[in-house]
Amino acid sequence: MTVYAALGAVEQGLVYGIMVIGVYLTFRILDFPDLTVDGSLPLGASISAVAITHGINPYLSLVFALMGGFVAGMITAVLNTKFKILHLLASILTMIALYSINIRIMDGPNVALLGADTVFDVVIAAGVPGRYAGILIFGVFGFSVTAFIVWFLKTELGMAILATGDNPKMITSLGVNTHAVIILGVGLSNALVALSGALVAQNQGAADVGMGIGTIIAGLASVIIGETIFGHSTIARAFVAALLGSVVYRLAIALALGLEFGDFSFNPSDLNLITSVLVIIALIAPNIKKKVAAR
Repeated sequence: MTVYAALGAVEQGLVYGIMVIGVYLTFRILDFPDLTVDGSLPLGASISAVAITHGINPYLSLVFALMGGFVAGMITAVLNTKFKILHLLASILTMIALYSINIRIMDGPNVALLGADTVFDVVIAAGVPGRYAGILIFGVFGFSVTAFIVWFLKTELGMAILATGDNPKMITSLGVNTHAVIILGVGLSNALVALSGALVAQNQGAADVGMGIGTIIAGLASVIIGETIFGHSTIARAFVAALLGSVVYRLAIALALGLEFGDFSFNPSDLNLITSVLVIIALIAPNIKKKVAAR
C-alpha cells in the first residue's frame, strides 16, 4: 500500500466516520436497526451539491444537509412509533422513497461540483497542501461531531435516549415520552449520516444517487471493528472507537486491494467480500481472545 493510498484511506475513514457515529447511535444506543442511512447519505450529498451549484456557501449547505437527514430519520421513526410499522420495514420504505427524492432534488442521477466552491478552499488558501486538506477538514469535523455526541448524551435529554435504548419500560414509567425520544434519536443519527454524505460529495466533486449503496454494511463493519480493537467501556470510548474503527476499516480495505498473490489480486468489485471477511474476523476475534486468555 502506497503512502498516497494510506492517506486516502485515512481521509475516507474520517469522513465516513461521521456516518459510523450516526449508525452507532441507532444500532447500539437506541437498539433501532435503521437502513435509512443508505438513502440519507446521498440525500445529504444531493442537497449540499445542489445548494452549492446555486451559489450557496458550502458550509451553509452542510446545515441544509443536516436538516434533510434529520427529516428523513424522523419519517422512519414516525412510521415505527406512530403507525406501528416494524423498524426495519419502516427504514426500508424511507430508503426506497429517498432514491426517487434524491433524483428529484438533483433533477437527474448526479450533480457535478467541478470548479465549485467547497469547504476545502479555505484550508487550501491558507497554504495547506491539497493532499492533506481533506484529512485536516474531516479530522476536525469527525472529532468535533464525536465530542458533541458524547456531550449531548450526558445531558438530561441524552440520558433519556440512553435509557430508552436500554430499558424503555423503565423510562416510560418515569414519564418520558419514548416515541419522541426515538424520533429525535433516529433523526439525529440520519442528520449525521447526511452530513457525512455532503462532505463526501464536496470531496469527490460530485453527488450521485447510488453513492449510498452499502453504507449500512460499512457502518456496521466499522462499529464492530472499532469495538473489537479499541473497546467500548464508556460512552466517550465507544464513540471514539467507532470513529477510529472507520479509519481502520478503510485502511484494511486499501491494504487488501493492494495485495497480490502471484497472478491473483483483489479488484474493487471484491469490496463486499472483503467487508464480509473483515466483519467475520471482528466478530470471532473476541471469542478467540477469551479462549486464549482462559487457557
